[in-house]
Amino acid sequence: MTRQPPVPGEGGHVGPPPYVYVDTSFLAKWYLNEPGSEAAAAWFEREAPVGISSLTLAEMASLLARQRRLGEIDATLEARVHAALADDLALGFLECHPVRDAAVQAAARLIATLPAHPLRTLDALHLAVARDRAATRLATADRVMASAAAELGFTVEGPALRDPRP
Repeated sequence: MTRQPPVPGEGGHVGPPPYVYVDTSFLAKWYLNEPGSEAAAAWFEREAPVGISSLTLAEMASLLARQRRLGEIDATLEARVHAALADDLALGFLECHPVRDAAVQAAARLIATLPAHPLRTLDALHLAVARDRAATRLATADRVMASAAAELGFTVEGPALRDPRP
């Protein structure tokens, strides 16, 4: 699919503060054919630009490499997804924010202050970055992260389809 760069005022935010932060579980649906991909594609077309973090780039690389090792995708598709992700960053569909040291400390506090939510380290980091960027909306496909985000006051978007934890 050929995408055009987002136009301010057309479906996305206009200037800071960030609009919506997207975690890796939901971003993967934009690039891979998996349950919820069609709905995610429509959502991204409507919402771009959206925020991600440098953590997301590492998680996407890990996800793609794992799927290739398991035979779920081949090396060609892995390379295509990496290229599409790079293009979307260059075109402004995705705005990548750094993970600051303060976010790491905030993630540790979130894990401690949200005991009802079994947050994993990287999920807590995503939440901390989203808060650091003053996002009010968060898109995820992870139920645990969605429930923690809602408790933190985020408007949660996206199909919280997967909960890989018991």
